[in-house]
Amino acid sequence: MALDPADQHLRHVEKDVLIPKIMREKAKERCSEQVQDFTKCCKDSGLLMVIKCRKENSALKECLTAYYNDPAFYEECKMEYLNEREEFRRTGIPSKKRLQKLPTSM
Repeated sequence: MALDPADQHLRHVEKDVLIPKIMREKAKERCSEQVQDFTKCCKDSGLLMVIKCRKENSALKECLTAYYNDPAFYEECKMEYLNEREEFRRTGIPSKKRLQKLPTSM
């Protein structure tokens, strides 16, 4: 039985693992300022980071959680996943390999 590339049915692993993975990656990009602030604080604080970086950690968690709880953001990530899956079903090439650049000289 051939899979329809345009099929939008999601398996359990897609809903609970693969789409949330895309959400985490995109949320980190969109919260890049908070990620940078927290990373810098941790580097500057050493072992005291748990105490010294609470403000930065809270700001990062707040930013990420806002995206994780946004239904429109979930739908955006779901559509991105479905488009990647459709392309894979059509070509048989995973998106990571499609996105790799070919060497300019052989």
